[in-house]
Amino acid sequence: MRAILQRVSSASVTIQNQVKGSIGTGLLVLLGIAPQDTDEDAEWLCRKITAMRIFADGNGLMNLSVKEAGGNILLVSQFTLYASTK
Repeated sequence: MRAILQRVSSASVTIQNQVKGSIGTGLLVLLGIAPQDTDEDAEWLCRKITAMRIFADGNGLMNLSVKEAGGNILLVSQFTLYASTK
């Protein structure tokens, strides 16, 4: 699995002029899944992403997880993370 994370103040996914998902403050996660990835890989990555302390606390230090910061996660399938560009 490959994931790109971006902290956002808001994010949305629009398909054919219709919003399919949106969040306020939180994480936008672009996720690529390979054929050899397992359920255990997915569970590990979910735990890792939700536990990462990448949001500022009251002192401005990156000391809060997305959950502790009261944020949400917007997960977008991104199969091109495994594309061969040769």
